[in-house]
Amino acid sequence: MSNRQAEIAAALDVVPPFADEAALIEQIERRKTFIKSCLKNAGLKVLVLGISGGVDSLTAGRLAQLSVEELRAETGDTAYRFIALRLPHGTQHDEHDAQASLQFIRADEEDTVNIEASVQGLGEQVTHLQKLSDARRDFVMGNVKARIRMVTQFAIANANNGLVIGTDHAAEALMGFFTKFGDGACDLAPLSGLVKGQVRAIANYLGAPKNLVLKVPTADLEALRPGKPDEEAHGVSYAEIDAFLHGQAVREEAYAIIVRAFDTTRHKRELPLVP
Repeated sequence: MSNRQAEIAAALDVVPPFADEAALIEQIERRKTFIKSCLKNAGLKVLVLGISGGVDSLTAGRLAQLSVEELRAETGDTAYRFIALRLPHGTQHDEHDAQASLQFIRADEEDTVNIEASVQGLGEQVTHLQKLSDARRDFVMGNVKARIRMVTQFAIANANNGLVIGTDHAAEALMGFFTKFGDGACDLAPLSGLVKGQVRAIANYLGAPKNLVLKVPTADLEALRPGKPDEEAHGVSYAEIDAFLHGQAVREEAYAIIVRAFDTTRHKRELPLVP
C-alpha cells in the first residue's frame, strides 16, 4: 500500500475487506444501528430515500426498511416508517429495475414524483444555459436533475418530519462521483466507508435479485447518453477503485486517474469555504 492509498483510505474511513460472513453481518448490524440512532437522536420517525434501480439505493433502502421494522418492534411505536420514492425524469429506460428494487425493499410507503416538468421549467428560465454547447448543457442539466431530486426528497421528508438518506459510499466519494448539493446532500449516509464490492455483497446477503446486485452502475443523468456506465465516466473500473481503497496494487494508469480524481474533487467532500 502506498502512502497516498493509506491516506485516502483513512480519510474516507474505508472498511477493510470482509474476512468472512460474520464480518459482513457485523457491518449490516452496525449500519442498521446507525440508522436507528440517527432517527432516535433527531427525535424523528420517518426515513426518505429515492430508489433509482441501482444496487446502492436498493441496499440503502432495504437497510432502512429493516431498521424501521426493528424500531417498531423494539419500541411498540408504529409511527416509525420508511418512504421509498421513485423520481424519474420522464420515462426511465430501466424502470423495470427500479420496480424490481421496490419489490425487494418492501417499503412501508412508496411514492412517485416525476421531475421532468420541474427540470425543464428551470432550464427554460436560466438563460445562461442557452449559450452552451449541447454536450455541456446536457451535463449541467444532469446536475440539475440530481439537485431537483434531492429537493423533492427533502420536501417530502420535511412534510413528514423525517430524514433523507443518501447512498454515497467510499468508491463514489473517492472519485467525487456525485452531484454537490444533489445526491451528495442528505441527513445520513449509511453506506459510507464501504467499497462498491462490499455494497454488492451486502445486497446479495440480504437476498436482492442477482441481476440488480451485478447491474452495471450508471448515474443516468445525461440525456444524450442515457445509461452511460459509471466506469466509462471514471476511466477505471470499480474493481480497480475498490482495490486501491483496500491498499492493493493497481495499474499505474489507474492509480494516477484515481488520485487525480480524489484531489480535484476535494471540494465536494468538504464544508463550504469560510474566511
